[in-house]
Amino acid sequence: MALDDRARHRTSVEQVRARREASLRDPMGWLSLVGLYWLQEGEQSFGSDQANVIVLRAAEGSVPANAGSLEVSGDSVVVHPSDPGLTVGGRPAADGLELADEASEDGPTILELASLRAYLIRRGAGRLALRIKDTAAPALRDFNGLDYFPIDPAWRVKGRLDPAQPGATITVPDIVGDVLEEATPGVVAFELGGAVHRIHTLEAQPGHLWLVFGDATNGRETYGGGRFLVTGPVQPDDSVEIDFNLAYNPPCVFSPHATCPLPPEGNRLALRAEAGERMWTATSIEH
Repeated sequence: MALDDRARHRTSVEQVRARREASLRDPMGWLSLVGLYWLQEGEQSFGSDQANVIVLRAAEGSVPANAGSLEVSGDSVVVHPSDPGLTVGGRPAADGLELADEASEDGPTILELASLRAYLIRRGAGRLALRIKDTAAPALRDFNGLDYFPIDPAWRVKGRLDPAQPGATITVPDIVGDVLEEATPGVVAFELGGAVHRIHTLEAQPGHLWLVFGDATNGRETYGGGRFLVTGPVQPDDSVEIDFNLAYNPPCVFSPHATCPLPPEGNRLALRAEAGERMWTATSIEH
């Protein structure tokens, strides 16, 4: 690779890493994730008192002993506030307000309480959970960057997608025990270390592949549950660039309350992928 090509590649990887770290510094990024509560049918109270079903603590500001309750009826969740400190968009939450979840077209309804932000997610076969983020979380406050393997253009390879039949799916497990059938664009094949490797793919943004993969560095240098990678665009001839320098950690590295997918069967590489993000730890996180 020519010197100017190597320089352009390094600059490109560094730009992606800078955007990645900026997203982690966002007050609503993964470093602020401090809680996950699975919801049941009926009413569940929340506040700082231990008698609540959902017990909340905030890094900044005071959480009322009882701030309100969530009432679950089938797929619907409504909020019943009992303290004016519970707000939505800076205004007191309305009694009976139905909450939109994270998959909604306009995004989730975000409940605000002191430095906490809470919203609904759906996982598995329609399971509902309340995700809690703290915009003043210690992990967010103390974050001073990620650790990486050295940038090496040898880990940027050409692959080829073997397209799946329309409607094809693969089985994807996740960290909370759910197993889902997810649409797949197909299997991508590439050569590394003198061998051909194949990975079942998911779709990232349209035209790009999302790889959820494991390798022999997992559990020591990198997260035991594998890493993620978004490829370059798939070309008309089904070729695609795969740059392992862009491999990144799943959210579960930054919080024990995330619900990360794990590598599907067959997606653990028999090699050491010494590229991309290394394991990240913070003493402020309780695992």
